[in-house]
Amino acid sequence: MEILYMLVPLAILLGLTGLVALIWAIRHGQFEDMEGPAHRILFEDDQSLVPVQPPPSTAESPPADHNSAGPPA
Repeated sequence: MEILYMLVPLAILLGLTGLVALIWAIRHGQFEDMEGPAHRILFEDDQSLVPVQPPPSTAESPPADHNSAGPPA
């Protein structure tokens, strides 16, 4: 029963800490634009990631011999 004398104030302290953190986040604009980043990632410009030259065509190279088990004897 004596443990309640410690747990109840601890629970109240944790609750107040969470409330203070929520009020701080609201006042500092953490919840201002909730949809902007979600839409921005869909329309991000990825042109810098596209290679300038296409890779060489594999039709010009001879087909690999997949039937051999190892180096020729």
